[in-house]
Amino acid sequence: MEKNVIEEGEELISRREALKKMGALAATAAISVSGVSALASCAPAAAASDKTLKVLLINGSARRNGNTFTLLSEIAKQLKKNSIESKIVGVGNRPVRGCIACGQCHAKQLGKCTFDDDICNEIIDKMAECDAVIVGAPVYYGQPAGQLLAVVQRMCYSAGNKLQGKPASAVAVCRRGGATAAYQTLLMPFQMLNMPIVTSQYWNIGYGGAEGEVSQDAEGLQTMRTLADNMAYMLKQFATGTAKFPERERGKFTNFIR
Repeated sequence: MEKNVIEEGEELISRREALKKMGALAATAAISVSGVSALASCAPAAAASDKTLKVLLINGSARRNGNTFTLLSEIAKQLKKNSIESKIVGVGNRPVRGCIACGQCHAKQLGKCTFDDDICNEIIDKMAECDAVIVGAPVYYGQPAGQLLAVVQRMCYSAGNKLQGKPASAVAVCRRGGATAAYQTLLMPFQMLNMPIVTSQYWNIGYGGAEGEVSQDAEGLQTMRTLADNMAYMLKQFATGTAKFPERERGKFTNFIR
């Protein structure tokens, strides 16, 4: 049987049962907010400081170099200034499955989605190697792009143990409205996994319609840099307990009335 095919009669696990198990994991993860095991979090700070810290940036836009990518790139550049590595992974424009509640990921203890024919499991593997995650998406009808939601839901449900306790954040980009609702939606799965939410000087929102237009949003770009500074501060503080609070830029304010 192919690994992405579910045959009739296979044992299924209910979502309620799986969520109970995830709740138990969440309680355990509360001991270690850095996403590291409880034993590792008790290691000396000097040893923890030797670790290269990495952030996974997930681009939920079908446009490879669109406005979402522009905002994530601004975050990546600022993380680099803080000596934090990052990698941008795009969901792309190929079909992405939604969760069908088959329960195979938990019944077989796969640690990933049973369907292996899209980018979801590739992102799960990359997430396992990183210390934090930031997801970004364009706003469609007041909601995040559906392909990103499909990936995040399957990732959190099938591989929540790889996300537990790791700092997380989200970025939304829109032409005009709906960004705050989309931003809140993107954060909700992480809150169920005991993932500390990294904030900024404002909600993590950028404004732009045409490709690259968000680069004119001076306040939005500054918000991304502040987010990156806060993420770096949190990761370093978790790792060593000696991080210096980031210095702030002078505020930029953009009201889009020209």
